Amino acid sequence: MRQKSLAVVIVAAGKGERAGGDTGEPKQYRLVAGEPVLAHTVAAFLGSPLVNRVLVVIGADHQEAYATLQISDVRLMPPVFGGATRQASVLEGLKALAPHQPDLVLVHDGARPFVEPGLIKAVLDGLAEHDGVLPATAVTDTIKRSPDGFAVTSTEDRATLFAAQTPQGFRFPQIFSAHMRAVSVPRQFTDDAEIAEWAGLRVALVEGSPQNFKITHPADFERAERMLAKGRQMETRIGTGYDVHPFEPGSAVWLGGVEIPHSAKLKGHSDADVALHALTDAILGAIGEGDIGVHFPPSDMQWKGARSTVFLKHAGDLVAKAGGRIVNLDVTIVCERPRIGPHVAAMQAVIAQTLGVATSRIAIKATTSEQLGFTGREEGIVAMASASIEMPRAD
Repeated sequence: MRQKSLAVVIVAAGKGERAGGDTGEPKQYRLVAGEPVLAHTVAAFLGSPLVNRVLVVIGADHQEAYATLQISDVRLMPPVFGGATRQASVLEGLKALAPHQPDLVLVHDGARPFVEPGLIKAVLDGLAEHDGVLPATAVTDTIKRSPDGFAVTSTEDRATLFAAQTPQGFRFPQIFSAHMRAVSVPRQFTDDAEIAEWAGLRVALVEGSPQNFKITHPADFERAERMLAKGRQMETRIGTGYDVHPFEPGSAVWLGGVEIPHSAKLKGHSDADVALHALTDAILGAIGEGDIGVHFPPSDMQWKGARSTVFLKHAGDLVAKAGGRIVNLDVTIVCERPRIGPHVAAMQAVIAQTLGVATSRIAIKATTSEQLGFTGREEGIVAMASASIEMPRAD
């Protein structure tokens, strides 16, 4: 009996804005253990001998980012561009597969890199008896219903509720036909199983995995790093940074990625954000990558007036590329004015978003020099920082 051919559509056309990052980089291309999230996801399916084809659906502006994956496997087809919604993107993937006439298809989220071979097989086994199969986990929390997000109107029976995951498996001709028909329906379906249900197909559940989570928020990157770090010997490294910038005529200063109104501004080649410069140096020092001047020399005019979050993001990317994880960051700002306290939460938010870490891992403190010295005379601002980074041990 001929083994059924299996194709996989990996949906990776979204922007992933909830995952943080201030450069507009989609979450599926953020580095985890030195590789883009999407590379881990694609590798998970190419690692299965059951898979005949893998097709990735990307955003029209993702071509350059996708090229960095550098995956060489004859089963990986050229990517196709997605649509304005997830539903539209899946349909574009199915259209690209149609000429190859696969028997079965799995549809998977590009931001779920921890799908395991056993789960893939469980979905495929379910297709022997059902038109559609999806992995799901039982809901363990009590679920309340509230139309306005305030008043509770009912409590759901959690015994009948399940959280859907991917890959969701289908017989290709059936799900392709259902998707084509769904285009004319004035509603957006949340996943492919819902389209299958609407089309009258029989959809069944198989047990999902808690490890098969979808990277959605900044803290999810930390969890992913910890999972991939298992089996590797890690060590904690400490880096420190120090920076100082004088004042010059102006009306605001940039500190910790936040613009603060003031009677002067800080003088520097970039935005002169003394706090982020010190923090960037601390991170670079912890991983042995020199200092900010090595990576962004002040003689290079392309950095004139640049936001210092660009420098900080670069340092964070180097940590991720090396398979490291930021444990905690500590910044001290020394100045008489402006007052720092009212802006600490905003600074933490900017740093957390830029580096993809939780704000609880970031401490920002301020002090004065009691009107002594350079800062006491209000001639400028000093910042000191330390960074604790967990890195794979190399020796």
